[in-house]
Amino acid sequence: MEIGAWSTQLEGEHHPLLRDPKTNLIARSEFMGLDAQVRLADGSRRQAVNFDSAATTPALSCVVDEILAQLPFYGSIGRGKGQKSTCSTEVFEDARAVVLGFLSAPADEYSCFFSGTTTEALNKLAGALIESPDDVVLVTRSEHHANDLPWRERAKMRYVEVDELGRLRMDEFAEHLADGKVKVVSVQAASNVTGYVHDVHAIARMAHAAGAIMVVDGAQIAAHRAFSMKGASPEEDIDLFALSAHKMYAPFGGGAVVGKTALLDAHVPRYRGGGMVDVVSDYDCTWLGAPELYEAGSPNFVGQVALARAITALEEVGFEAIQAHEQVLLRKALDGLAAIDGVRLYADSENISDRVGVLTFNVDGVDAAELAARLADDHAIAVRQGEFCAHPLCHRLLGISDDDIVAGMRTPGFVPPAMVRVSFGMYSTEDEVDQLIEAVAQIAGRA
Repeated sequence: MEIGAWSTQLEGEHHPLLRDPKTNLIARSEFMGLDAQVRLADGSRRQAVNFDSAATTPALSCVVDEILAQLPFYGSIGRGKGQKSTCSTEVFEDARAVVLGFLSAPADEYSCFFSGTTTEALNKLAGALIESPDDVVLVTRSEHHANDLPWRERAKMRYVEVDELGRLRMDEFAEHLADGKVKVVSVQAASNVTGYVHDVHAIARMAHAAGAIMVVDGAQIAAHRAFSMKGASPEEDIDLFALSAHKMYAPFGGGAVVGKTALLDAHVPRYRGGGMVDVVSDYDCTWLGAPELYEAGSPNFVGQVALARAITALEEVGFEAIQAHEQVLLRKALDGLAAIDGVRLYADSENISDRVGVLTFNVDGVDAAELAARLADDHAIAVRQGEFCAHPLCHRLLGISDDDIVAGMRTPGFVPPAMVRVSFGMYSTEDEVDQLIEAVAQIAGRA
């Protein structure tokens, strides 16, 4: 292989992805491991069904191919002068451009720095933006812990509540912002519990009017809906956005933050080391600007190559097709589960146009952990059970007060409440949804 070929892959010169003729999405054969047989409790084997895509996703074969194509030329990023270092640095910088384009972020206004998970990214942002324990941060009771606890550790917190169906009470943003004391507003673009897609551009308009910075947790939106850093007006632009590659069919430790360059340059993260400095003296140092300022240490080349290739695959498919497919699956699953006596669905099951492919439920008389285990052990269906790193939201949907939770936390042997979550990927099928409905009906004793 000739050195110089590295640049062809991310620019789109790759084998065309096979498509599913029914959905026009990427064919199941292009995803690693979907045909894997797993052992059931009775010793038999069955092809696994992955309904845990909101947690993580299998790798696309084209992503693995891209990694293998780049590894022969791997060298140190941004530091070495050998040919391989030059090649890897070019690929790494090309990947930034891919991420910026994916989020419609103009390169003259925004920078992309790479991270691992969204959790890591949000911790870096919290460490940089929060400069005093008196700083005020506004989040919601719908957030994943990754977009609550890093801020909670460092700042004074305010929370927007949810209604009985788990939707944000949008009027509360204005109430919390009215005194002009909020420094940062940080909101998820889509919930990993309800699947609701939040109008973060409208929230950004309110945040900016009050002089606050707008941060978006994009972990659950990036593989499901198109997203733009630019709003209908400059007031609606997003300042900072974080995502993880492992939720985008590229589970190799990649992730990214896209943010306004001037804002990133105005702060210094607490995560420090080589690569982010210009000059270090015995007792002082000067910093580079973004994106290098936020990338101390040796970067995860493989992870970011994987992220960029996954993005080009998603763009090739188009989000209209992805959204349409998820809506079909979600409608079918909700209707099928609702018809089973004893099933309790959470969130709005009627109006689902603002939901990505995520649903949560319980079965009366069946512990959530037992239900999830039986789906896996008896039916080879992988789901998630628990509170999905979003405990305050789950408590509200379950109708459990915070006082009861605090009392439970202080009681030896306390078992936290739980739900079961089903989440879809591009590869999920209607036949698999039918399998889920039949399995739940059997477990519920209603078949």
